[in-house]
Amino acid sequence: MTNAVQAASAAPPAATAQKGRAAGFGSDFNSFLTLLTTQLKNQDPTKAMDAQQMTEQLVQFAQVEQAISMNGNMSKLIGLQQAAQLTAAAPLMGKAVEVSSDKLSLQDGRATLRLPAAGAAKEAQIAVLDANGKAVKTDTVALGAGAAEWAWDGRDSSGKRLPDGAYSFVVSGRDAGGGAAAVEATVRARATAAERADGGDLKLRLGGLSVGFDAVRGVDGG
Repeated sequence: MTNAVQAASAAPPAATAQKGRAAGFGSDFNSFLTLLTTQLKNQDPTKAMDAQQMTEQLVQFAQVEQAISMNGNMSKLIGLQQAAQLTAAAPLMGKAVEVSSDKLSLQDGRATLRLPAAGAAKEAQIAVLDANGKAVKTDTVALGAGAAEWAWDGRDSSGKRLPDGAYSFVVSGRDAGGGAAAVEATVRARATAAERADGGDLKLRLGGLSVGFDAVRGVDGG
């Protein structure tokens, strides 16, 4: 699979909204200018606008013009920041990344969870679910002195190979007496792309799984 850093081809809603606001500022600016010049043309020479009123309207004129300029500069800064973040994600491509997610990524028939060392929980019960919430694979893993990995070969309980993609999972901890105990697992998968998603948010793709960059917990060198 070719690894790539990609951006969505269509303009994100955030950019569209920014253009809309800029257009609104421009419309207000032009309307204000038209009203001001019309007022000056048609005022009664014997009751001309006093200096204070003129100053107030000129101040409004300057504020609208400044708002237009600030909005344009902000849009440029946001675009540059997002482009820099996409570029910075390039070194991650092809590397194993550990993320916090409620879904695991089945890539080339393999998916991996990272389980914590034993604490209150002495074992972890794992259930991989399909799109309908039905368990397609279950397993029980004893937790040891250090963190360990649980690998899934992409086959369901009957041995049928399932297609690559993102699968929901649930991990339930059990203490020495069989009671419930909290346990948190993370997902390990290969980074395949970075993209700008709907809404303008930047996402890291791990095969069929998409997560925010704030979900990244670690990166391997290989």
